[in-house]
Amino acid sequence: MNPFELLKNSQAIKEQAEKFQKEISELTAEGSSGGRMVTVKINGRFEMLEIHLDPLCVDNRDVKMLEDLIVAAQHDAISKMQELLKEKSGAMLSGMNIPGLGI
Repeated sequence: MNPFELLKNSQAIKEQAEKFQKEISELTAEGSSGGRMVTVKINGRFEMLEIHLDPLCVDNRDVKMLEDLIVAAQHDAISKMQELLKEKSGAMLSGMNIPGLGI
């Protein structure tokens, strides 16, 4: 391959990667637990953006259950975000025609 083509391809890959990172940061996924008693929303960097608690799950006598529901909702949101990222990265890589990837 011509060195200039290689440089041109590497610049295109860099631009695609930057675009991909921006798109990832704008993605959101919502996870829930306890029949949607607890919902959380995260972004593509796995940062929690929102949390919603149904008043029925707020019981001073059972704080442990609430903590477990929050953790479960966070895990659900992360799982959904991982699937979104897998789909997004597959779509991005398939359009780049990178030799050796077989995509």
